[in-house]
Amino acid sequence: MPYSTQNIYYRFDDQLSRLVIDYEASRQITPASERLYHGAVVRPLDEALFQEHDVKRGLRNADGSGVVAGLTLISNVHGYNKVDGVVVPDEGKLTIRGYDIEDLITNAQAEDRFGYEELAYLLLTGSLPTISELADFQERLGAYRHISEGYVSQFPITTVSSSIMNVLMRAVLLLYAFDADPDCITPEHEIDVAISLLSRLPRLAAMAHAFSAARQEGRRAQIPIPDVNLSTAETILQVLRGNDSYTHEEAMLLDVMLMLHAEHGGGNNSTFSCRVLSSSATDAYSAYAAAIGSLKGPRHGGANNKVRGEQADIAAHVKKWSNDDELASYLEKILRREAFDGSGLIYGMGHAVYTLSDPRAKLCKRYARSLADAKGLGDEFRLIESVERLAPEVMRSVLGTTKPICANIDLYSGFIYSMLGVPDTLVTPLFAVARTAGWGAHRMEELFGAHRIIRPAYVSVMNDMTYVPLSER
Repeated sequence: MPYSTQNIYYRFDDQLSRLVIDYEASRQITPASERLYHGAVVRPLDEALFQEHDVKRGLRNADGSGVVAGLTLISNVHGYNKVDGVVVPDEGKLTIRGYDIEDLITNAQAEDRFGYEELAYLLLTGSLPTISELADFQERLGAYRHISEGYVSQFPITTVSSSIMNVLMRAVLLLYAFDADPDCITPEHEIDVAISLLSRLPRLAAMAHAFSAARQEGRRAQIPIPDVNLSTAETILQVLRGNDSYTHEEAMLLDVMLMLHAEHGGGNNSTFSCRVLSSSATDAYSAYAAAIGSLKGPRHGGANNKVRGEQADIAAHVKKWSNDDELASYLEKILRREAFDGSGLIYGMGHAVYTLSDPRAKLCKRYARSLADAKGLGDEFRLIESVERLAPEVMRSVLGTTKPICANIDLYSGFIYSMLGVPDTLVTPLFAVARTAGWGAHRMEELFGAHRIIRPAYVSVMNDMTYVPLSER
């Protein structure tokens, strides 16, 4: 029998001792607990206070541009120009270590080789690798693919969760315990940790899905022995689909997705989280786990699953996909909170930086088209294209917005992952797997370049109070 309190109890489940919150019990709010649940923590601050004290909400200026928090030599996310203090929309461009992301991807694809490893090397070192340097880097990644028996004996048993992102966070923290000197922050150790995560997280993410699926189906998970010669993209597909059940073309497309997700500036929430923790000189594992936790949020990396759900909803409710009027009418219902999840959002449209275009979305679209036709999914692809084409005008009409609205990478990435047979639960984890390269670069830049703990200020708007004895309250 479980030992029970009002809202917390212990239970044994699959030989695991867990602390479980009983949410049904916690919902029974008594008069004495009313203020506990509906007190200061849920009261929004007066909007006028932010304007009065010139506080940049979300570290954003009034025009939507980001507050400048640092300098970087890693990447540039360009979506607009500022002319005389006014934001002027511009075509989007993503530059990594001075190289256009489109050039990095198209050149690797033209040579029919996997490019994610080259991009990861570029991010960590600042330079494109030579043939021998790339071969050495790939060999190091391959050597780390094997996971020790001691680690496997604890993973995934100690990381069972309904969220693979949660599993990844704990998997990273568990690696701390298997590092002989985990708090070391020398450049050499930081590179070793980054390589370890770049090598192991792809397998750990795919393994977490495989273990979870097997557990739900009451069977034993079959995990292939790691092949040290496989690319990151092939490693993921090997665990998900077996050694021979994916094509070279599919692996090459997954490689494109990994490259597109590898880095996106220091200001995005997960990378900034990594930099904030790194600025305190904490260990690498804590910083990377925090970044994963940030990316998990639906306002950040978790948004891509929302896109997949919304596209399925649109496909189910629009009878004739080629009819612009019918599609626009349903998009209007979504915006008016009358359809899908009631959020009033068309997921996959709009971006905090990009205005006229998101270069990642354009590349996704290019590579998705051919695979969609090959798999007989051309009509679904064209439906997404129509959403991209019609949504900005519908949003301007319904919301009255005047700013430019473009598709972001999420509009097409979910569709691509679906074509590759990647389950919904793995879409955001693969985002984290890819972004580890960028996080590593930013962590080291913060550690060795900035040398100052990040410590912004908050303006206090509370009133002074006089203490009242407990008996008189």
